[in-house]
Amino acid sequence: MQQNNNKPWFMDGGQSSKIKGGDLTTVQDEMYSEALAYKKCKVYASRFNDPALQSMAASHAEHHRQHFDALQNYLGSKQ
Repeated sequence: MQQNNNKPWFMDGGQSSKIKGGDLTTVQDEMYSEALAYKKCKVYASRFNDPALQSMAASHAEHHRQHFDALQNYLGSKQ
């Protein structure tokens, strides 16, 4: 999907100031998934012995944290 002004796809072109119930549930589900993926990656990073694998898992954890934060900021902008 095309992005506008470097905003994530879910923030692109949203005209309404309030988020609808079904959409809110979807965003909350995505936030849960991102939080879970972050936690799993953090656990993997702490358990790997290979520094390259530790770094990769930590990088993925940061990626999921950024996605979670973007979703949280989106919900905050809709209140």
